Amino acid sequence: MKNFLMKKIIYSGVLSIHFILAFVVNSVGAAQLKKSSTLSMNVLFITIDDLNNDLGAYGHHLVKSPNIDALAKKGIRFDKAYSQSPMCTPSRSSFMTGLYPDQTGIIAHGSHTQMTAHFREHIPKVTTLPQLFKNNGYFSGRVGKIYHQGVPNQIGTSGADDAASWHETVNPIGLDKDVEDKIIAFNEKALVRQSFGGVLSFLAIGDDDKAHTDGKVATETINMIKDHHPDKTGKPFFIGAGFYRPHTPFVAPKKYFDLYPLEKIKPYIAPKNDRKDIPDIALQDREGQVGLTLNQRKQIIQGYYAAVSYVDAQVGRVLDALKQQDLSDNTIVVFLSDHGYELGQHGLWQKGSLFEGSARAPLIIYAPNVKDNGRVVTSPVELVDIYPTLAKLTGLVAPEYLAGKDLTPALNDVDFQVRKGAYSAILNRNKGDNNQFAFTKIRGHSIRTNRYRYTEWGEGYFGAELYDHKNDPQELKNLADKVSLESVRIKMKWLLNDAMDDAQKRIKSIE
Repeated sequence: MKNFLMKKIIYSGVLSIHFILAFVVNSVGAAQLKKSSTLSMNVLFITIDDLNNDLGAYGHHLVKSPNIDALAKKGIRFDKAYSQSPMCTPSRSSFMTGLYPDQTGIIAHGSHTQMTAHFREHIPKVTTLPQLFKNNGYFSGRVGKIYHQGVPNQIGTSGADDAASWHETVNPIGLDKDVEDKIIAFNEKALVRQSFGGVLSFLAIGDDDKAHTDGKVATETINMIKDHHPDKTGKPFFIGAGFYRPHTPFVAPKKYFDLYPLEKIKPYIAPKNDRKDIPDIALQDREGQVGLTLNQRKQIIQGYYAAVSYVDAQVGRVLDALKQQDLSDNTIVVFLSDHGYELGQHGLWQKGSLFEGSARAPLIIYAPNVKDNGRVVTSPVELVDIYPTLAKLTGLVAPEYLAGKDLTPALNDVDFQVRKGAYSAILNRNKGDNNQFAFTKIRGHSIRTNRYRYTEWGEGYFGAELYDHKNDPQELKNLADKVSLESVRIKMKWLLNDAMDDAQKRIKSIE
């Protein structure tokens, strides 16, 4: 009985849900979606890879991101937007389908607990976000990384793309791909040849922005906008522009590195006892990234911020092209990252945690004619909310089974709270201490409200975390065991349980 219970806790319904979803979605076929009577609003969908909230628009004092900042001032900036999984493949599969990772069947990179690596293998007839527009008279095109592509190894390929989503795709490849062998590795344990997962991998090379892959993404996106201008084709477009930086390796023209002299970079140093009250399973250290020197930390941050400023410049080129083509006033622009990125918080680097630095992501939506453009939504939202929001803004009928919520009430009144909390989840390896669950994959679930974050590992069996962001924005004090906050913890647990139930709910039939 105990073993049965623990299996239930470990998998948290993951194994059963994809069978349910596959049966339901397969049985109903493609959604019969109504077309809008006036198809005039275009959509430019800009995704950035591994971008955290270290941007001028989000109050960062050092990072130079003038084009993203300008878009934020023009549109609506979401201060508390959260990825449903702080890893690339499950996150992108999630927000592109409007479903939680447990519903898509993609809960981690690669194959885990019999879960294969593409959502179409679980829910083959699901209607993706671009497919909704494609089915309703729009041109649908992709440039670069929208669904998962390994970086840099799959640059120039389609990776784990979804052919049903697009009429046309372009896979640019630039000089940053050509110079992989020249990437500097200061710590051999952090970066094995031809393996670019380590943060100690960066290179300042080439002065021509347009010669790098993201420069080519911008160029090809601009070409696609011109080629499929509604005045030329007679129909609106949904164009996904997927940029690859600041994902490692941090390759950018030298002028962007020069924006961040090492002496101006002040790396975050976690307090000595920071980890004492954190469950072991929440701390997934990467080899070679523990015990980095101060100078190494500065170099990593310099490379990351250089890549951020470089990609900002390419985003600016695309936004300028919209204006030059007289499309700014009838094009919705969505700007987002697939998740956040840790730069030393809790001693962690990159993504893959359920802390704020990894789960939180930038999100900006500019929609012409919404009431509160230029303001900020401070209540929590989820990336899955983008799908129903774009459907609403363009007059399309979204699938009924979506997990996301329509954000248009918040676009017209930033004080309107669409959600009580934002949900994120991940699958981590239990370090264990030679018990029967050592090295077992355990599901972590987290909920973020306006004030608190609450996280459970294996439904609490492997630990819990409660952080008060009003008094502790860096999540340094785990309050889960504080008797005085028991009522808060219980309320957060109820809210998390509701989110977990939503994550595993059955997709409704669509006739």
